[in-house]
Amino acid sequence: MLNFLALLLVCQLIGEVIQKAAGLPLPGPVIGMVILFLGLLLHRKVPDDLGKVTKGLLDHLALLFVPAGVGVVVHVSLIRDEWLPITVALIVSAVVTIAVTSLLLSWLLRLSGKGPDLQESKE
Repeated sequence: MLNFLALLLVCQLIGEVIQKAAGLPLPGPVIGMVILFLGLLLHRKVPDDLGKVTKGLLDHLALLFVPAGVGVVVHVSLIRDEWLPITVALIVSAVVTIAVTSLLLSWLLRLSGKGPDLQESKE
């Protein structure tokens, strides 16, 4: 299982190197996830030990929010001063995310033939 944890970290490292070398506007870990995904597509299955490693990481995902919580506490005065733009940004981004997700889901359902046909419902 240690090999698969190393594989995850190596994919992230490769993603970081590609991002820095090419100056891409994507985070290195995202590029690393794409590399891992492409590797799994070529392999055509997720190895059992990789599934165990990722499940273990997901089980402890809440620990990754500790640094963000500490950052909020450290910068509480800045947040207090800038509460309105932060609140507006959070609300607008949530609404846009929900709208884009619903439009994409509707489009994909129509494309797959599983969604309601809008022409039929109008008649």
